[in-house]
Amino acid sequence: MSKKHLLRNGFLGLLGLLFSTALWAHGGAAGTDTDQCKFELEPGHWLHYTAYQPKAYPAEDFCGNLPDLNTLTQLVFDYQDIRYRNMAIEFEVTKEPEGTRVFFEEAKKHKSGTVVLTLQNGVAEKGKYLIHITLVKDNGERLDAHMGFQAGAGQPVSSGSMGLYALIALAGLYVFYLSNAGFKRKVDEMLGKVKDA
Repeated sequence: MSKKHLLRNGFLGLLGLLFSTALWAHGGAAGTDTDQCKFELEPGHWLHYTAYQPKAYPAEDFCGNLPDLNTLTQLVFDYQDIRYRNMAIEFEVTKEPEGTRVFFEEAKKHKSGTVVLTLQNGVAEKGKYLIHITLVKDNGERLDAHMGFQAGAGQPVSSGSMGLYALIALAGLYVFYLSNAGFKRKVDEMLGKVKDA
């Protein structure tokens, strides 16, 4: 294989890796240590959070940004520590900075380790919201955790989607390169200059 082909193939392979959706899953992090979708209830003890808007975006999950207003919204919490299944947990969602309550669920135990809170009409106003979680221990002690999110900004283009679009554009350019002799000659000339530099 010539150096020119090796350089071109290496460049295309690097672009493919750069825009791989698997590489950018969970914000580009390889583990849960940088997972932005979790609450620390106590030092080292976590509750994972995922939001869904299944009528508007059936195949998407969200964390810090809910794109639509006034649509079915589900907030799902998973205990990462089995001991919380025997403790009562209270949930509240407030509109900020006013602190206006838009959802409340009294403290109760969730033996399965997963809690699904359903806001039938989602949230009505664009802006900032805060999820309040209160862990109520058997002795009455209350531990509070909070997590903010934005609502109503519209569906963002994910880094995975942008990578897919870029990969499709590059594939189109490559097909054009292979099928157009004039374009191929110019690209080969530029690659030759880069190689000689």
